[in-house]
Amino acid sequence: MPEVIINGPTGRLEARYHHEGVPGGPIALILHPHPQFGGTMNNPVTYHMYYSFVERGFSTLRFNFRGVGRSQGFFDNGPGELSDAAAALDWLQTNNPDSSACWIVGFSFGTWIAMQLLMRRPEIDSFVCVAPPANLYDFSFLAPCPSSGLLINGDRDRVVPTDSVAEMSVKTKVQKGTSLTHQIIPGANHFFEDKIDELTSATGTYVDEQMVHILNKKKD
Repeated sequence: MPEVIINGPTGRLEARYHHEGVPGGPIALILHPHPQFGGTMNNPVTYHMYYSFVERGFSTLRFNFRGVGRSQGFFDNGPGELSDAAAALDWLQTNNPDSSACWIVGFSFGTWIAMQLLMRRPEIDSFVCVAPPANLYDFSFLAPCPSSGLLINGDRDRVVPTDSVAEMSVKTKVQKGTSLTHQIIPGANHFFEDKIDELTSATGTYVDEQMVHILNKKKD
């Protein structure tokens, strides 16, 4: 898990990177929760999601948004963080030019940034949104959502009520041939305290199944 420094739009971005070293292997970018509420790339959910993809043979990158940890710059309430994520994805793709699949994963605020990046980068094949704050941010730009993905949250989340995520999954239009899957982790709060294993198991199962579909589709 070497530390890397990425040249971001406003200076360096502090990151951790696992390079799988297999030609044509898949890649994944992990985005952390809200910087002004203690969100960093070392947040437990972000950390465990990172390793879930590493264990599946992905070259995986997580990083601190501007102003977090040793990343330079200042919080920009969305636009700047989206630019950071785009720079991180550029770096990841440059170091894995022949990747077989590209995933993006976000937790809470990170999902809002991840989905905006999804709409701008057609090479992203699939995504995982952990506790997407559909009650706090406008996700209507997903019109339609271009890739299949997983929305997952806990039924004891007091920050993001389950009903808001369920409504997002139903109301979000998707392109033909894609779908949104909504899964609820019983007993989990917003930070999945004591429920990390259930979270990584559920997301891992989805990633494994979706990767089969992605790779088969690319063979056709």
